[in-house]
Amino acid sequence: MAKKILKSSFFIFELSVIIITLLAIYLAMPLQAPSKQLFIPKGSNQKIIAYLRGQNVALTKADAYILSYIGQPQSGWIDLGRTQMSRFDFLKALTTAKAALFTIKLIPGETTYTILYLLAKRYGYPLEVLQKEYNRLAPYPEGVLLAESYFVPKGIEAAPLMRYLVQTSLIRHKKIAQKFLGSYNQKLWFERIITIASIVQKEAADAKEMPLIASVIYNRLRIGMPLQMDGALNYGKFSHVAVTPQRIRTDTTRFNTYKYKGLPPYPVCIVSLHAIKAAIKPARTHYLYFVKGVDGKHIFSTSYKEHLRHIKDVQKRNKKR
Repeated sequence: MAKKILKSSFFIFELSVIIITLLAIYLAMPLQAPSKQLFIPKGSNQKIIAYLRGQNVALTKADAYILSYIGQPQSGWIDLGRTQMSRFDFLKALTTAKAALFTIKLIPGETTYTILYLLAKRYGYPLEVLQKEYNRLAPYPEGVLLAESYFVPKGIEAAPLMRYLVQTSLIRHKKIAQKFLGSYNQKLWFERIITIASIVQKEAADAKEMPLIASVIYNRLRIGMPLQMDGALNYGKFSHVAVTPQRIRTDTTRFNTYKYKGLPPYPVCIVSLHAIKAAIKPARTHYLYFVKGVDGKHIFSTSYKEHLRHIKDVQKRNKKR
């Protein structure tokens, strides 16, 4: 009997040694991270591991179980310090690594062309890398990034930065659409809602005017009237270029809403939540025209005759100033 107990104990000991050895080998296996800085979402260990696998980190479902014995994973940005390490060091870093953050604030009404240029100029990023990564991930040339503040780690490289900005914005777009519309159709969202929001963003003097500007756009679309909005011509590299009669005559793109009826093919700028809300729920008006008053706010009218009267009044007031 004693021999059987001794034999069983020895078997359990050998099995334990084998399991510990295999675990040690598994944890010592080299792991390649896509970048020194990683974004870790909130959620369970399983969700975090699944997310990292989606970022091309060679993890397995077993790692979620092992992670529970190492510590509690952080959420947000972490700095690994290096991209190559053992599996154990990587899992440990998920619970201990920190990252110094800085803020990137995207301005509503600005174009992606200009934003990428400013990121390259201000932080020394290669412009071609930023543009290439944006083109690879963004479904539209414009309007994908949202006008918000983004907290990113110092030292983050160009490609991961742009990947984070685009992916975070797309997730946010989907959540906003589902909240206000109940569903998310990417084509409808960007080619209509965000496109209208972008023109509103360019044209409105402030957030209070946005639903009124949106109502003019919808009213003109409904009766087949050209939008004739200067803001639509401030796309891409023309973000800060004055819209002159010559520009209107020579621009042959669909962004020239003086020449073409309907909406441009996609948004003209980065938009704010205020502009999106206005595009989803415009004011109920019969307005078809507006002109900027001497105070910078717009004066709205329902007829062309009334609109001309407002223009003359504004011109007189400007002469007296």
